[in-house]
Amino acid sequence: MIPVTKPFVPDYFDYQHLLQGIWFRNWWTNNGPVLQQYQQALQDYLGVDSVQILGNGTLALQLAFRALDLKGKVLTTPFSYVATTSSLVWEGLEPVFVDINPQTFNIDPEKIEERVDEQTSAILATHCFGNTCDIDRIDAIAKKYGLKVIYDASHCFGTLYKGRPVFEFGDISTLSLHATKPVHCVEGGAIFARDPQVQERIFYMHNFGHDGPESYRGLGINAKNSELHAALGMVVLKHADVILEKRSEVAAHYQQLLSGSRLSFQGIQEHCSPNHAYVPVVFETEEALLHVKSALEKHQIYPRRYFYPGLNQLPYVATAPFSEPTPVPVLEHVSKRIICLPTYFELDAKQREEIARIIIQTLEEKEIVYSA
Repeated sequence: MIPVTKPFVPDYFDYQHLLQGIWFRNWWTNNGPVLQQYQQALQDYLGVDSVQILGNGTLALQLAFRALDLKGKVLTTPFSYVATTSSLVWEGLEPVFVDINPQTFNIDPEKIEERVDEQTSAILATHCFGNTCDIDRIDAIAKKYGLKVIYDASHCFGTLYKGRPVFEFGDISTLSLHATKPVHCVEGGAIFARDPQVQERIFYMHNFGHDGPESYRGLGINAKNSELHAALGMVVLKHADVILEKRSEVAAHYQQLLSGSRLSFQGIQEHCSPNHAYVPVVFETEEALLHVKSALEKHQIYPRRYFYPGLNQLPYVATAPFSEPTPVPVLEHVSKRIICLPTYFELDAKQREEIARIIIQTLEEKEIVYSA
């Protein structure tokens, strides 16, 4: 079986070495020494000034909204994982969907301003599939209207914009370290704030607001991570360079294999150095996509329709009291025709060639049937 992704698995004995220390210290959570080590190693590898590791990427988004004291409406993308929108609704904010760019699949800056009103407090944009948004345009719009900018950079471990870590942009960026991501700690996330005072606020918020055992800086929740996750993250991080190199190799190979087909690939944003976390391909029609998906699944190959349907179709958004029908025609057109191909460290060249062969053959057969 070939799934859409598999977690990278490091050497067991490297993990066991760190596990022994955790076991005998009997310090399992609450900002333990391994988590502190992992946090510093992550900060050094990514080239950022500060980072706070959290329990997951969704908590990172929720803390971002609280740390920036957002209210009212937030302009956001309808093409992302459900957590981007669900976290807004969970925190009592109103998502206002802005259509996407048909090439990059990111929020379209050309359509942001028309959605701004007096209740708008922020822009929440996803760097989709590890491909950055048009950061300069979004920053200019945010400054013009006095809006905060949060980037859901869940897919972006190792992504650069203008040669700089993508987490340096916006007021806050968030990262997922979930097992489905190229570099992971099984369950985890991280948050990066440009303002040191906001980052400090997040530090206290992620641990119930504690400032010592009997003192509190303010309201907080439990967003901590554990020593066990941090230890796995430390071991995986040692392989980050080779993991990202392999992702780049896989993406380039797919593009080579499918270059003669009628599929199209994601357009990379100018100034972006992507991490190739995913390999999305776009079919000419939804019917062609479903035909190919079925053919692959008959061979126990399981791509995935990231992200379908659009987040504007979520039942708790579409039926919410504040909801207004939002025209997002590009999203509707793209989301029905896009699929992500299997991409992971162990996926070898022969498997990629088999996947491409089935896709091309199925599309050719479909053309023959329709032309007959």
